[in-house]
Amino acid sequence: MTPSLLLFFSVCVLMCVLLAFVVVFPWLKGKKASDNRLMALNVQIFHERLSELDGDRQSGLIDEATYTSQQTELKRQLINAQSQEDAYKAVGIKGRLIVIVWILVLTVLAYLTVADRTPVFKLWTAQDTVGQVADDLLTGKIDTPPQWATADSTALISAMQANVHYHADDPQRWLRLSELFMALDAKPQALEALSRAYRLNPTNEEIVLTYAQTSFFVNNNALDANAKNALLGILATNPDHEGVQMMMAMGEMRAGNFTNAKAWVARLRSSIAKKSGDRSQALASLDELLANINAQEQKAQQGVNITIGVSDTLIPQISETDVVFVSISGADGQAPYAVKRLPVSEIKNGTLMVTLSDLDAMMPSRTLSAGRVDNETLMVNARISRTGNAISESGDLSANPVVLSKTANQADLTISQIVP
Repeated sequence: MTPSLLLFFSVCVLMCVLLAFVVVFPWLKGKKASDNRLMALNVQIFHERLSELDGDRQSGLIDEATYTSQQTELKRQLINAQSQEDAYKAVGIKGRLIVIVWILVLTVLAYLTVADRTPVFKLWTAQDTVGQVADDLLTGKIDTPPQWATADSTALISAMQANVHYHADDPQRWLRLSELFMALDAKPQALEALSRAYRLNPTNEEIVLTYAQTSFFVNNNALDANAKNALLGILATNPDHEGVQMMMAMGEMRAGNFTNAKAWVARLRSSIAKKSGDRSQALASLDELLANINAQEQKAQQGVNITIGVSDTLIPQISETDVVFVSISGADGQAPYAVKRLPVSEIKNGTLMVTLSDLDAMMPSRTLSAGRVDNETLMVNARISRTGNAISESGDLSANPVVLSKTANQADLTISQIVP
């Protein structure tokens, strides 16, 4: 048994014994005879009542027969009020042990039957065996774990996670935990760990840049508001940071903000041109990026501008974790020609404006332009998903599809119904 388990069960047994002692304590001694102070009070009252009866008889308020009757009744009440010896013997050792054992047994049974504690025991075992290795990895004392510690990788990962949550205010531990998740290809978990590190230390350039880069790649080369603010924070202190400028250019291109993307490319080109040495290769790469931006801008201009409204009655039912799907598909029900998945935060004042073009195709050969060339009947759809699933589910909020003509470049939808 590991030290953690031994300590846990030792404390449990101690608490059970204390509880049993509290329960058994009233039996440790026999009950003493009742207190006779009440009897003395009864005798005093008896004499007072008897004196009153004597006075009433002498004053003629009661006759002799009544006096005798009431005197007899007082004596009877006094006799009935006499204390009775109701002491009993103390419970024997055998009886006490039985109660203590049953309390221990019932406590253990209740603990084991409430829930499966196996994961907790495994975590304690992991902390006892590889806890120090996990701490050394997270604090940078070692770069790689010893071979014996990697025999059970699950235990090492669990110990590292527990260690980070125990030191939740240390951004460096969160940063190294994110590296572990990236090595395991657990990108969402890595991004969450980095976001915590960024919130704890938003001025550390290493953390900020790693967070922004990870967010950029996890979100398919898109920059969300948090990642963009993180990059702008770096540029505030280091305006010529080429890596950040490149990410801003690519992020703006991905978001369809082509004018901003071109501006970032121009700024990056100016920064590189100022440096000495041969920069022709870097400048050529920027030319290729600019050409790509122009090509995507041209495709986007040939797309469809879609305005989506949400019914006032459905707005209260939208939660922060919901996802908006906007697509253009054929009437045949096959894969969409263009689709976008957006966070529900993009809806402002009940309205969302989005553009779908060939840039949003799911497959290179199935584009919006190809669908129009083939004279397909195109349908514009919009849906707010509760789970983020691309397939419509019960409880989702949806709009009635709108038919898109071959030459139309604009469509309006209203999300006004709940999927049954």
